[in-house]
Amino acid sequence: MIKLKTGKVIGDMSIGVTLFRLAVLSGIALTSLSAQSPAQIPAPSVAQSPPQIPAQTPAQTPAQSLDSRSCWLRDAASPGGSVVYALCEQGALFATADAGATWTKRFTGAANRLRAMAFLDAKRGFVIGDRATVLSTGDGGQKWEVRKVDTKEHLMDISFVGESGWIVGYQGIILHTRDGGRTWEKQNAKTTQTLETVFFLDPDHGWVVGWSGTILRTVDGGQNWQTVRCDAAQWSLTAVYFKDPLNGWMVGFAGQIFRSKDGGVTWQAQASPVKSWLTNIAFDASNRGWMTYDDGFLLSEDGGETWKAVPAAGRYFLSKLQRVNNSLWAFGQTTVLRQADGLKWEKIQSLVTDTTTTTNNTTSPATTSRPGGATNPTPKS
Repeated sequence: MIKLKTGKVIGDMSIGVTLFRLAVLSGIALTSLSAQSPAQIPAPSVAQSPPQIPAQTPAQTPAQSLDSRSCWLRDAASPGGSVVYALCEQGALFATADAGATWTKRFTGAANRLRAMAFLDAKRGFVIGDRATVLSTGDGGQKWEVRKVDTKEHLMDISFVGESGWIVGYQGIILHTRDGGRTWEKQNAKTTQTLETVFFLDPDHGWVVGWSGTILRTVDGGQNWQTVRCDAAQWSLTAVYFKDPLNGWMVGFAGQIFRSKDGGVTWQAQASPVKSWLTNIAFDASNRGWMTYDDGFLLSEDGGETWKAVPAAGRYFLSKLQRVNNSLWAFGQTTVLRQADGLKWEKIQSLVTDTTTTTNNTTSPATTSRPGGATNPTPKS
């Protein structure tokens, strides 16, 4: 049973099934749970990436501690042009320089589960993950090296604006770099809740959301983080997105949607057509808003004021939206979709197989899918 902060008990069996499925998708092991506080359950996340993709020679391929034959897509990045990177939580990285026509596979050498990545430019990038894993590349993902950071916590998300970057994770950890990731220092989040997602609009304005309705904001690059109270945010929050310094949205478990018009100082709940786990938010070039969930998309055609469900043909478990050129791509556990013409989406197949060439099938928006298990459904106490 799940208890809300109001004391109301929910015994709905479907929630239990959902939580179990999301726990499996997140790759949660009993051994990792034993290290957490009783109510905590880890989850997925997302970031950015590079161009020019030379082939990786066998000598450059590091030995893998994880199963490199498997791939659950965890994050994506596009540093510009037609270059896109897709990250597997098991340690592999798929790269395309021709907008998904062909892909090459390379390896990070990660010994722990990876959760997110970000690229500063075509060559310099980072992947992060469990047990304080931080790996960097200076050649577009050909070679990776370990970066030491002052924490042992699992790391959930990473974001860069220019040379400034932020990493968030368990126990309220926030790490910050001013020098392109060469050195990292802690920032004071004033919370011990797990932080799921970090989003920076510019070097000063940033927002973080996490478990049990945790919301943080900063206007000075994280020198000072302000805790924001939103009584309506009963459950954990998965994603936050701002179009400009004033207008933003955040989403989470149980179909939660919140809207801010004052830079995240206050939040108002919006009507949600679903009670599913919402995992990501983005706006396309035509100012249409998109959100991902298990059975499809939520779509807004009025600048994010109202949302409607767009059912999918199947469950792809999409959890990441990435801008590529002038269109959006949606990444799922083993599936990638891209906007083909406004409301239509095109499926890129075979991305996570050993084949480096993909084939495309076109599907209508009504058959596009955006699901997503990605965070911990911990209610406020």
